[in-house]
Amino acid sequence: MSRYLAILGLILVTVIWGCGFPISDMALESLSPFQIMTVRFFLATLFMGLLAAKQIKSIQRAELKAGFLMGCALFAGFGLQIVGLQYTTASKNAFLTATNVVIVPFIAFVIYKKKVRITEMAGAVLAIFGVGLLSLKSDFTLGLGDALTLLCAVGFAFQIFFTSEFVGKYRVAALNLIQMATAFVFSCISMFIFGETHFQATSKSWLSVLYLGLISTSLSYLLQTTCQKYVDETKAAIILSMESVFGTLFSIWLLKEQVTPRMVIGCAIILAAVLIANIATPAAEEQASALRNKNFSQRG
Repeated sequence: MSRYLAILGLILVTVIWGCGFPISDMALESLSPFQIMTVRFFLATLFMGLLAAKQIKSIQRAELKAGFLMGCALFAGFGLQIVGLQYTTASKNAFLTATNVVIVPFIAFVIYKKKVRITEMAGAVLAIFGVGLLSLKSDFTLGLGDALTLLCAVGFAFQIFFTSEFVGKYRVAALNLIQMATAFVFSCISMFIFGETHFQATSKSWLSVLYLGLISTSLSYLLQTTCQKYVDETKAAIILSMESVFGTLFSIWLLKEQVTPRMVIGCAIILAAVLIANIATPAAEEQASALRNKNFSQRG
């Protein structure tokens, strides 16, 4: 795969993910959050299992560990996101989720002791300002849905970080199978814990979950892990941040959401923060790559 084809693949991923925000909102009309996630990741596990059928017997312990970490982060991100969606709008949910890209450099700092660049600090400060403008109420309190969505961004930040960490070292099909299976198991357990085992879904909700499971999860995450092998981490993060733009556009189109000037300004600031935080020099990119390789060799 060429680099330009990989970039187009990542852009397609953001379009698919963006459409997933209003689709998730539609699914919530008659299904609970963990019912949606259980069916979603069950379908994704079946799909990835078919792709990785020949690799299942040869899955290595290191691949199991890597896929498990990715799956835990994925479950945390989606769980907090879809619960948060019950208490906020799909468009705000999309843009608050996009702050995950600003968080990634700070994860690298904790794990690799990589210095946080000035652009990353500026992006973080700008993101906080944008989130405040977008989400804070007149009494400066943060709504439950917005708070949960911000926490979900941390989960997705770890998922992006782990994907960049493992995608060049292990087989894509095996990683995705383990990732989806892990998310499915945790979703199923949560569904039983919260007593969400009684299904009374409409045809609209079932169609929505089919889209989420087969397109927004199976296809998009297969594309993401494949394409990130050919696009460096910084550029991939910038491209993936466009999910929030498509999420807002689809929410306005499909859900007829009303957009206020304050929301537009807040979203624009968050998007600018994401772009600023991911401006990197070639030297910084080489340093990050060297740190990852050094850390991997020490563990291997």
